[in-house]
Amino acid sequence: MSVSTDSTVNSVLSGLGRKEAVSNTLMQDEQNRFLTLLTTQLRNQDPMNPLDNADLTMQLAQMSTVDGIERLNKMVQSLMESRDLMDSTAMIGRGVLVDGKGLGLTEAGAIGGFDLNAPADKVTVTVYDASGRVMTKLEFTDVDAGSHNYVWDGLTDDGTEAAQGMMYSVSVSATLNGALVAVKPLQFGPVTSVVRGPNGTDLQVGGLGIFKLDDIKQIL
Repeated sequence: MSVSTDSTVNSVLSGLGRKEAVSNTLMQDEQNRFLTLLTTQLRNQDPMNPLDNADLTMQLAQMSTVDGIERLNKMVQSLMESRDLMDSTAMIGRGVLVDGKGLGLTEAGAIGGFDLNAPADKVTVTVYDASGRVMTKLEFTDVDAGSHNYVWDGLTDDGTEAAQGMMYSVSVSATLNGALVAVKPLQFGPVTSVVRGPNGTDLQVGGLGIFKLDDIKQIL
């Protein structure tokens, strides 16, 4: 179904107006509640002991202070979100590693990675084709804890070149003095866009999906 430009613009403008109206309504409600309480207090005060002018001034000042703090908090939050968004846009076009088992082979090779919970004296990456056949094994020694990347040149164990443009899969194992070390495979993808999500700024990583900044293990 096609959507016209006019309808899109109208929808965006309508949404912006609705958000502003909701924000203003909430602030107005807070002020109305305070004024209602203050009016009730003045109406029911003891005629022989009326509310002191200093007390009245103090309560009005408190309302002004609360309103000012609320506005300041919203301004700071908006500035932080804008800065977060601007910083994230610099990642568009960059390659990143996220959780995943895929390995795409291009003419220049394939980029993958793994994330170690602890140091390992041996890490083995096994590459499989779509049918589950082992294409090759890549071995790394004396690897520190954390995220690491590697490049597969596309050559199989028998020296032949694997088909380019294909998506292969990997498994990773790691040991330290013969004991298993927890490790996860990482998949490479390009950051194609930035999305402002409900809990912050998210990144669209090619066809892999949308990821939070904390999900990015490495920026290449």
